Amino acid sequence: MSADGLSRRDHVVRVSGLTKRYGNVVAVDGVTFALEPGTITAFLGPNGAGKTTCLRLLLGLARPTAGETLVLGRAYSELDHPTHRVGAVLESSDFDPNRSGRNHLRALALAAAIPSGRVDEVLNLIALDAAANRLVKTYSLGMRQRLGLAGALLGDPELLLLDEPANGLDAAGIHWLRGFLRQFAAQGRTVLLSSHVLAEVAQTVDQALIINRGRLVAVLRLDELANGSLEERYLELTAKETA
Repeated sequence: MSADGLSRRDHVVRVSGLTKRYGNVVAVDGVTFALEPGTITAFLGPNGAGKTTCLRLLLGLARPTAGETLVLGRAYSELDHPTHRVGAVLESSDFDPNRSGRNHLRALALAAAIPSGRVDEVLNLIALDAAANRLVKTYSLGMRQRLGLAGALLGDPELLLLDEPANGLDAAGIHWLRGFLRQFAAQGRTVLLSSHVLAEVAQTVDQALIINRGRLVAVLRLDELANGSLEERYLELTAKETA
């Protein structure tokens, strides 16, 4: 075992003592966890708990005040061809509304030196090929979520980092997303997602990281929740931390 209590097995993501302060506000407070290959993990917590900040720190979009984040054994900024190894969706609105879905993906592929043929592959993969030539401004929120996911998949990554991926999806879309993520993990790849939809998370993920007020308060394996539901445990833990 290492000093932080984690095993020495290879981890896809390894976070140790992660802390982020903005002035007097502690957004993330000493968070430590690790993710194994072939797993789906949910970040759960109230609004403002620190979920998105943790994802941003993993991607090097913010600098930690203390602690360390390793993605595939390195800091994200040190990865060779990071878009080919890590796919991320933190915003669903970062699109040119007057560009078609296909052209949006072509621009991303060009910037990342990804063959243009991959665009049609991911459009088919996320079931958006029928609307690929429509302007993005005509897309529903759920369609934009799928387009964001398509962009994250362009590099055929080993790891997906998704912030509220079910937001805006209807029942059929959520069912599709669940199946897609399970298939992705079954290939030995890894998913870390934030979500507020506890009922859906309970059907999708292998484990849940409960975060509140910037602190990791529990790591729950879904197959070990013999007594009570994920929702009950979540409410119990966050109520204790809020009290």
